[in-house]
Amino acid sequence: MKSEAARAEFTRNTEMIGKVFSINTSKSKGVSKMPVEKVKLIENYGLENDAHAGGGIKQVSLLSIESIKKQKECPKVDKKTELKAGDFAENITTEGIKLDELKIGDRLKIGKSVELEISQIGKECHRYCSIYYRTGNCIMPKEGVFAKVIRGGEISRGEEIIIIR
Repeated sequence: MKSEAARAEFTRNTEMIGKVFSINTSKSKGVSKMPVEKVKLIENYGLENDAHAGGGIKQVSLLSIESIKKQKECPKVDKKTELKAGDFAENITTEGIKLDELKIGDRLKIGKSVELEISQIGKECHRYCSIYYRTGNCIMPKEGVFAKVIRGGEISRGEEIIIIR
C-alpha cells in the first residue's frame, strides 16, 4: 500500500482526463485503420499486428474524437463526407484529452498497465494522404501526437487515460 505522502505526490502529478474512444489498426500503410475492441501494445514497438508498428519515435499515433468532429465542420469538407475514428490512420482515438496541451516527454497511462511517452507533436506530410483527397484538409499533421510504448500490455476501448507529468 502506498504511503499517504506517495499517494498525494502521485495525485499532484497526474490528471485523469479522458478515455480510449477507439483503437484502430491496419495491415498496410496508406489506408484508414479499422476499429478493434482491444489490442496488445508491445514495449518499444507499438500495436501488435499494425502496419505502422516498429522502433523509432512514432510507435503509436493518437488523435482526439473532438478533432475529428471539428474536421467535419471545416468549410472545405463536404457535409456528406463521413469521417470516423481510424480514418486519419490514428491508432488510438481519444476522448476528453486536449492533445494539443501535451508536451514531448509527458506520459499517458492507459488502463492497468500500458504507459506511453509523447515523442512527437504533429507531423510533416511529404505527400497528401487519402483523407486529404477526400476532404481537402487533414488535421493529423497539426492535431495528432505520436508516442513510444514505455510499458506494454493490453488495452480496450473505453479504458481511462491518465496524464502523468
